[in-house]
Amino acid sequence: MAELRLQLPAEVPVEEAQLLLAFKLCESGRLSLGEAARLAGYSKRAFLELMGKHGVAVFDYPATELEHELE
Repeated sequence: MAELRLQLPAEVPVEEAQLLLAFKLCESGRLSLGEAARLAGYSKRAFLELMGKHGVAVFDYPATELEHELE
């Protein structure tokens, strides 16, 4: 695994930066849910809950497919 070093402003906690990075990498499909949860330091369940609380899409399911499934 590669290592990334950043200098964050004092008002941005490291944990918050890790969480937001994990959200984005998971949302974009670059990391699986489990990988993103590990990066952020949470269990899958806790990470999913945090994604929901932050308005991050948990599932990438096109509306047309969802409508088809509901029929």
